[in-house]
Amino acid sequence: MTNRRRIFSIIGCLFWFQIGAAAQSSLKDVAHGLFYIGVAINSDQFLGRDATAADLIGEQFNSISPENALKWEHVHPQADRYDFADADRYVQFGAERGMFVVGHTLMWHSQTPRWLFQAAGGGEVGKAELLQRLRDHIRTVVGRYRGRVKGWDVVNEAIADKDGKLRTDKPWYRILGEEGVFEAFRTAHEADPAAELYYNDYSLENPIKRAGVIRLVQKIRARGLRIDAVGSQEHDSLDRPSLDQMDAAFTDFAKAGIKIQITELDVTVLPRPGRYSGADVAMRSESAPALDPYRQGLSRDKELELARRYGAIFALYVRHHENIKRVTFWGLTDRNSWLNGWPVRGRTDYPLLFDRTYQPKPAFGAVMAALRTGSDAEMK
Repeated sequence: MTNRRRIFSIIGCLFWFQIGAAAQSSLKDVAHGLFYIGVAINSDQFLGRDATAADLIGEQFNSISPENALKWEHVHPQADRYDFADADRYVQFGAERGMFVVGHTLMWHSQTPRWLFQAAGGGEVGKAELLQRLRDHIRTVVGRYRGRVKGWDVVNEAIADKDGKLRTDKPWYRILGEEGVFEAFRTAHEADPAAELYYNDYSLENPIKRAGVIRLVQKIRARGLRIDAVGSQEHDSLDRPSLDQMDAAFTDFAKAGIKIQITELDVTVLPRPGRYSGADVAMRSESAPALDPYRQGLSRDKELELARRYGAIFALYVRHHENIKRVTFWGLTDRNSWLNGWPVRGRTDYPLLFDRTYQPKPAFGAVMAALRTGSDAEMK
């Protein structure tokens, strides 16, 4: 037997041992004392249409985020109409299970209704009117769930990758500048003084973008406004970002006195078109066979590669746990991951801990081992 095959055989044995041990506990149990273990959930799950998923969520996780139910286009589709039907059920789902319920998101340039940035008489809305719309929305939404939603992603993806400055190509920041960010945090705190408030973004391993986020947080604090943490989305791949890059990011935030949360974790096994490493939902690429190599299933070698990657990532989280309050997976199973359709429509990805039949994958065992031991050594 070659060394390579022997290593994979050992890893396979370790995986089944870890799955057996996992049956006696859960992600949330093993992570107790380190951080919350969260998951982003969809309407099928919190409305009861997918009972298997709902049971698995309650069994494994102690925090939830909504994939879509609290985004502006869903909860405030028209200027004079709110729709809280799904959002109410989402919050109820978490409350019934004693979970830390997160609200996502109050100010984001994507998934917003067309009316939001339009003036009543046509053309682009002015600054004063847009600020008032922002205030009214936050007061209404945060106020409705006061005391029940424990933390809010107040501002989402406001900083540009290239220069670390506000994304003035987006209407929120072209019209309002930084004042809109400050007003969002101010109004959210007024609507629920007990709720935690977060800034959320991706690609924080990029030192230029990270420095821009740190500057923005410092400006928010300089105005006496509440901000509890920065959310790092962590839409990772098998080789990017490197562990050193992630470690440097976590260290920089800790040095700046800024808590972090891992808010949207998944690990794609598929190639990124043009080696794109961000997570902009507007990114689209043409389909090609080379970009979708696992339509018939993931090979055992690739499954174990994913497990090793997850083990290493969680070992890093454990080392930084004093500055991390929550780790949230963006989706429950491979079947309903957003990565199946991004940035190439129709692809088949395998980025999460549970497969398309709700069964734990080798990556689940690797995460459990890392949470127990603080090391990924068993999966190397």
